[in-house]
Amino acid sequence: MPTGGAAAGSPGDTVAVPVLDPDAAAPASDSTPSAPSGQECPNCGTANAADALFCEACGYDFTTGTMPRKGEHASTPDAAPGNVSPPLDDTWVAELWIDPQWYAEQSSPDPLPSAGPPTVVPLRNTSLLIGRESKSRDIHPDVDCGADNGVSRRHAQLTTDGTRWWVEDLGSSNGTFVAGAVDPLPKKPIDVGVKHEVGADDRIYVGSWTRLVIRKAAPGEVV
Repeated sequence: MPTGGAAAGSPGDTVAVPVLDPDAAAPASDSTPSAPSGQECPNCGTANAADALFCEACGYDFTTGTMPRKGEHASTPDAAPGNVSPPLDDTWVAELWIDPQWYAEQSSPDPLPSAGPPTVVPLRNTSLLIGRESKSRDIHPDVDCGADNGVSRRHAQLTTDGTRWWVEDLGSSNGTFVAGAVDPLPKKPIDVGVKHEVGADDRIYVGSWTRLVIRKAAPGEVV
C-alpha cells in the first residue's frame, strides 16, 4: 500500500503529490464578473430587470416613456395630478360601471357592490393610467378603479391621438379584456405591452367587476 506522498500507479512506480503552501496566495482568476443585464432608468439611473415595466426606485414608466406621477403637483390646471402627458383639446370621459355579468364570470372572493349609475371620469390627457391608488407607493392612477381588488395598481394604459383611443395592458395580474358594444363577454385578454385600439362604444373589462366605456364628454358634463 502506498504511503506518505506517493500514489498508486503501475507496480514499483510512485507519483509525487504536490504539497500546497497554506500561506501562498490564491491564483488570480482570469474570469471577470459579467455586468448585470437589464435596463437603466433614464430618470434616476437605477438598474432594473430587462422586462420591467416601471422603475422599482422612482416609478418611471418604461412603456410610455413618461416621468413618474407625483400626487403633490400637476403639470397643468386641467391635468390629473402628476400627469405630464400633453392635454387634450377635446374633453373625453370614461364611464366606470359595476358589471354583474362580468363579476359572474370571475372567481373573486369579494362581494359585488351594488350596481348603479356609472362613475364618470374626465380624460384630459393623451396618456392615462388605469389602476388603483397606493399612497405608500405613490401611485395615483388617472382612472382609479377604487374598491375592485382584481385591478392591479398599475393595470393598463390609455393613449389617444385626440381622435382614436388605445388600451395597453401593463402586465396586470388578471388581464385586460376588450369587447364590442354588442359582443358577448370576452374570454381572452389582450396581449401584454401591445396597444389595442378601442372603437366607439367598445367595452374594456378589468378586475372583478369593472367595465369602462370611453366617449366624448357631453356639453356641460365636465367643468
